[in-house]
Amino acid sequence: MGRGWLWCGVILVGCGLRAGGQSAGQKAWPIRAVIVTTFEIGADTGDAPGEFQFWVEREHLDEVVEFPGGVHALRTNAAHTVLGMVSGTTLVNATASMMALGLDPRFDLTRAYFLINGIAGVDPHEASIGSAAWASYVVGDVARMIDERDAPADWPYGLFPMRATAPNPPTVPAAPWTRSNLYVLNAKLAAWAFSQTKDLRLMDDPAVASYRASFTGFPNAQRAPFVLLGDSFASDYFWHGKVLTQFAEDWVSLYTERKGKFAMTEMEDSGFMNAVERLAGMGRVDAGRVMVLRTGSNYTMERPGHTAVESLTEPYIGMKAALESAWLCGSTVLHWILGHWDVAAGTIPG
Repeated sequence: MGRGWLWCGVILVGCGLRAGGQSAGQKAWPIRAVIVTTFEIGADTGDAPGEFQFWVEREHLDEVVEFPGGVHALRTNAAHTVLGMVSGTTLVNATASMMALGLDPRFDLTRAYFLINGIAGVDPHEASIGSAAWASYVVGDVARMIDERDAPADWPYGLFPMRATAPNPPTVPAAPWTRSNLYVLNAKLAAWAFSQTKDLRLMDDPAVASYRASFTGFPNAQRAPFVLLGDSFASDYFWHGKVLTQFAEDWVSLYTERKGKFAMTEMEDSGFMNAVERLAGMGRVDAGRVMVLRTGSNYTMERPGHTAVESLTEPYIGMKAALESAWLCGSTVLHWILGHWDVAAGTIPG
């Protein structure tokens, strides 16, 4: 081909430059923390916030770094020790963006802590809008499915594990051709993060408080926002309702062998963790340094006296509270790690 140009995601071999302006011979930045979010509404600063904006503005991620393998430019601080990423929503974007970041030769991520954070649907049995949950488990949604109208009358729902013959079996049947839905996080790190944030006063407002009060019979849903330990269920379906909330509770319990408890649902975390698992196997990242923090922007089911359709299609009354909680809890942990790097570099908290 003569003198061709080889595109390797971030390096243009032949021109001697890397995306973002680094020279090809420059040493990789030793990253200490990666802030992972999934979407931004408009600009990264100065307008209505998505998941990224508070991190950019409040953590001074002022430098823009091109990210050809992603969907949104990265951001970094002046010291080039903290990276911020917008992955794009849904599992496919989460997986692809995390792999692209992890394989990017501009960054040394071998000792980086990953803070995956963002808004989610919250189970009203476990917590309230604005609450923040640190996960010990992430569970995916690979399943068999039958329309409930075609299912036996005694089935609670139409979803069940691969190779199973009915919903909610006692154990997960072996399905050797597909990876398990379960991703186990560093529970000691999650417990430490919880200990650092459990006494924080999270944002609340009268409109959210009034909405919470309508969840009669759900005492945790009526509480002011709080921090908890609770697990994450990832699905590409934007599902909703009482029946599917029961499914998510059963599903997380099943795959964690009754050790985990469903608290938050989102559309990315199993994708992130699948990429992390592969990157760890390549020596690019340390999976023990990954934290998942999800904050409730809406409930996963309808409140008493209302329908699931009505509940699903109404505005996110708790989005601002959820975004504030994600930044407050996440930044509290981030600041400890950065402020104690002489310890955290070599020893994982907890």
